[in-house]
Amino acid sequence: MSPEYYRRREQDEARARLARTLVAYAFGVAEADMDALTRRNARVAFGRQIAMYLAHISFELSLSRVAMAFGRDRTTVSHACHLVEDRRDDPEFDAKLEDLESLLRAAPAPATAAQGA
Repeated sequence: MSPEYYRRREQDEARARLARTLVAYAFGVAEADMDALTRRNARVAFGRQIAMYLAHISFELSLSRVAMAFGRDRTTVSHACHLVEDRRDDPEFDAKLEDLESLLRAAPAPATAAQGA
């Protein structure tokens, strides 16, 4: 694989971490629980789904790239995005996601190891 592939993957993983951290803070979910490979509980699972959705929407990453960054399957990310989209009918939830999207879009591009991060 090319160096560009590894650089892009590293950036995608950094963006996924940022989305997870922000969601953990905003929704009161432990980030370590969201990183777990198991479902844990509905609140943790939904936090992870929100983070995947935000990574997809805010950073314009494909579902496959989000899946790779979160260590999940592409269909899992697709399902998460559909669930979160359905919840956006709630004005309060939608406003919170809009705020989080704005924060993530304003974040600087992650530095890579090649850039001396």
